[in-house]
Amino acid sequence: MALLYWFESIRTPVLDTLMQLITRLGEETFFLAAALYVLWCIDKRRGYYLLSVGFMGTLINQWLKIACRIPRPWVRDPNFTIVGSARAAATGYSFPSGHTQCAAGYLGGIARFTRRRWLQVLCGVLLVLVPISRMYLGVHTPADVGVSFVTAAVLVLTLYPLVESTLWFPNRMYLLIGGMLALALAYIAYVELWPFPADVDPDNLAEAVKNAYTMAGAVAGVLAAYAVDSKLLHFSTRAPWWGQVLKMTGGLALAMAVKTALKAPLLALFGGHAAAHGVRYFLLAIAVGCLWPISFRFFERSVR
Repeated sequence: MALLYWFESIRTPVLDTLMQLITRLGEETFFLAAALYVLWCIDKRRGYYLLSVGFMGTLINQWLKIACRIPRPWVRDPNFTIVGSARAAATGYSFPSGHTQCAAGYLGGIARFTRRRWLQVLCGVLLVLVPISRMYLGVHTPADVGVSFVTAAVLVLTLYPLVESTLWFPNRMYLLIGGMLALALAYIAYVELWPFPADVDPDNLAEAVKNAYTMAGAVAGVLAAYAVDSKLLHFSTRAPWWGQVLKMTGGLALAMAVKTALKAPLLALFGGHAAAHGVRYFLLAIAVGCLWPISFRFFERSVR
């Protein structure tokens, strides 16, 4: 807590705003935008690499959260204050940091495969600033961000050669995504069947159950999308600059539409059960991995 108190002592309105902007780089939206840009516009193999690092990291992170159940810093020390505007997004247990896990994963992954020095430096700076912002805002301790940072680094370094080897052994991608799906299903079994103590926070447990089904659905969707593209679609990442812009704007709009529009009807269909989120994210992965890339043939013809 000593480091958090030091950050508390140097807070200013300008720094508060800056750190709030930096910390947003660890949100799901930025990760998905980066991964989909690489998948659709740069290199499919590297896109699946970023998705694998992000999904595997999220599974590990969420499992540790509900298994350890460590409260937030201001709960552990009532004398400590956080930046008020950061409280709304600081939900769930504290350990480990989800924002750090996400940002270090996709930014580290980009730095790992890019050959552009300026981009490597930029990603390196940002992936250090995100965990600092979490501590500055007062929502995580050094242990929270440290474990997430190390976990993300291990995934970035270990998954890269495995994904790269799929260039020669394509079926290894099935093994990688299938392994993630098995981990996601094991996580569902854990949150559904484990005899948690009576003092476990019910809201946090419900969030863990929701996240478990969400991750299982997303990973299953990615597995299905990869199979469809490998066997049938074979979409191209080539396009003129305006085509790449249309890919991203149209694809992200479709993703947000599917994610938002299906939430209420699926929850109603499943009687409010968290499995609805799994189905929703499965369909989201199919939409962005199979349906939207059908349009890429038009952009590829424009290049020709």
